[in-house]
This record gives sequence, structure tokens and C-alpha cells, in this order.
Amino acid sequence: MNRQMKRAQEKAERLQKGSGVDRRAAPPSTTRRAAQQEKRKRTGARQFLREVRLELKKVDWPTRKELITYTIVVLVTITVLTSFVFAIDWVFAKLIFNLLD
Repeated sequence: MNRQMKRAQEKAERLQKGSGVDRRAAPPSTTRRAAQQEKRKRTGARQFLREVRLELKKVDWPTRKELITYTIVVLVTITVLTSFVFAIDWVFAKLIFNLLD
């Protein structure tokens, strides 16, 4: 969550509590508490890897046929674009050399 969203959320919470006072700077104790709570929210490496594994199980992986098709499309596209850039470079080089001679 970025700073702007956090401030907006804190302001909304203050208004809900009936505080009504919009203070720009929070007291240092609240910022320390917020930092400690953020630290507590972090998960460990083991939990992170477990969640990554679960998310990767949800991925719809391409079949072998699709993978081959995608690979061929990428290789053909790279070849065509490389040839195009080479041709443009060659033409401009010839033009420049003819102008300077």
C-alpha cells in the first residue's frame, strides 16, 4: 500500500471514530506501532514458498503443441524484425556513404 492510500485510509478511520480532526503528522508512538504491525504482517520464507507453489498449481500451463507453436511464432517474428532493421540500416549506410563521397 502506498503512502497516499495509507493516509486516506487513516483519515477515513479517524472520521469514522468521530475524531473529525485532520492532523498532518501522527505522533511518533503511532508510527512506531504501525511499523511494528507491518513487521508482524510479514511472512517467513517457508510460508512464501508454500504460497508460490500453490499459485503455480493454479497456472494454466500451455500444452506441448502450444509451446512449439509459440516458439515458432517468436523465432519467425525475431527473424523478420531483425531482417527489417538490417535492411533499413544498410539502406541508410549506403545513402550516407554516397552523400559523403
